[in-house]
Amino acid sequence: MRHQKAGKKLGRDSAHRKALYSNLAGALIEHGRIRTTEAKAKAVKPFAEKMITLGKRGDLHARRQALAALRSNDVVHHLFADVAPRFADRPGGYTRIVRLGPRQGDAADMVYLELVDYEPVPTPLAAQRARREETAPAEA
Repeated sequence: MRHQKAGKKLGRDSAHRKALYSNLAGALIEHGRIRTTEAKAKAVKPFAEKMITLGKRGDLHARRQALAALRSNDVVHHLFADVAPRFADRPGGYTRIVRLGPRQGDAADMVYLELVDYEPVPTPLAAQRARREETAPAEA
């Protein structure tokens, strides 16, 4: 029985799991949204939120702790310079999980793990379509 055993193992040993959390959290911080399985998203969400909290602290010790966990200077710099200031007056709950449905190959439940202030960047085709829709009613 797993009484009082927190956290999921995700079928990996501890080093592989630690690397997975670091990579997923780094991708989330860098891109604002990642597509992954529901189990991985639920496992990495607390880790990512702790990293954002370290970014909000902003001191040297917090930066070194984040660097030890994320292992990328670029991601840590982006976290402290861009991501954390956006959540300065938010006391927690920096991420959300949006369900997408089952994956084609193995029917694993897929989700988006995204920052709550994430706004998708429109693609050039979407921008053209939006301009076309704006001008069409004006001409008619």
